[in-house]
Amino acid sequence: MKSARPSFFVLIALVGGLAIFSSTLSKTPVLPLFAQALDATPAEIGWIVMASTIPGILISYPAGALSDQLGKRRVLLASLVVFATAPFLYLIISTAWQLMAVRFYHGFATAIFGTVASAAIAERYTADRAQRLSTYSSVTIVGRSVAPFLGGTLISLGSFGAVYIACAISGVLALVVGLALRDHAPPAATKIELPKFWTSLATVLRDRGIMLVSLVEAAQYLVFGAIEAFLALFASSLGIPAWQIGVILGVQLVSIVFAKPIAGKVSDRLGRRRVILPGLMIGAASVALLPYFPSFAGLSVLSLVFGLGFATVTSSTAALVADLTRDGRYGSSMGVLRTIMDVGQSIGPVLTGFLVGAAGYPSAFTLLAAILVAAAVLLGMLLKGVDTKASAAL
Repeated sequence: MKSARPSFFVLIALVGGLAIFSSTLSKTPVLPLFAQALDATPAEIGWIVMASTIPGILISYPAGALSDQLGKRRVLLASLVVFATAPFLYLIISTAWQLMAVRFYHGFATAIFGTVASAAIAERYTADRAQRLSTYSSVTIVGRSVAPFLGGTLISLGSFGAVYIACAISGVLALVVGLALRDHAPPAATKIELPKFWTSLATVLRDRGIMLVSLVEAAQYLVFGAIEAFLALFASSLGIPAWQIGVILGVQLVSIVFAKPIAGKVSDRLGRRRVILPGLMIGAASVALLPYFPSFAGLSVLSLVFGLGFATVTSSTAALVADLTRDGRYGSSMGVLRTIMDVGQSIGPVLTGFLVGAAGYPSAFTLLAAILVAAAVLLGMLLKGVDTKASAAL
């Protein structure tokens, strides 16, 4: 059994890297620029960006709960089919509304895969859970890191179509490699058992510790989703070329790759709270300063710092939820975490698009920074409200 575990980890990381590379390439930095080329307004761009996160709200918990019953492999392969097919649809888009529809379909892939892959890792590894989850996340973020550089270059040298062809190649490869995945244990059931489905949901929702951590994660991803969408447009409004915008967003993701495993290891040793709270404050400071450094160099540095804060927070949130999970319901717990997270990530681009249109970028970035500060205050004030197990983990 011990010899099989590293093989699984390497395999899931490889599949995740290919899948997330494909997903990120389809949106960073191409999505807002493609939407703008289709004459979408700032508010419409917010909705387009949000469209891919709606499936996370709808499907994350069902996917996680089903993986607890039917096995992780079946559900992961379903998500990989979407990764393999969605990129081809971008090639036939001609309107902003069509782009929104394709983003909605593509969102099912990341929603299902992210939930179930995290649950599978949390289920297999306990002593070094945060480090494993963070290392896996960093490997997938290698794909996220490469995508902005390649995407910006393909836009400058080729076309939007060239970007989505590259997405398709990576998505198909992820499906092919994913066929080799195997479950850790035989599935608990061969068909869906609805009583267990609803019992697991009720159990997780009643856990105040899990809900608190999920809200903090939602706040972090609200800001991340907004920055992902509108930092590119902010840079574009300053006259920064597409390839440099790719660098600005790319250095953020590179910082996440290297910071996450380190932060996860620190979290395993020192506790989750000591990692999450500083990360939130680092992220808040970097976002608040964006309007005051309107240059390629300034935005690159702040983007990198934001990535460090984001990595610090998210290195511990999923691990903490797994720590608090009872009766092996890792899929259900991760599903609830992802659902609440996606609510935050969905609100972020829409809220920011409205504020950018109404009051400009400085006001939008200030509000985003305030949300991260509020999340830190919330976590700090409510620590005494969670149960004994949660307090120990924190």
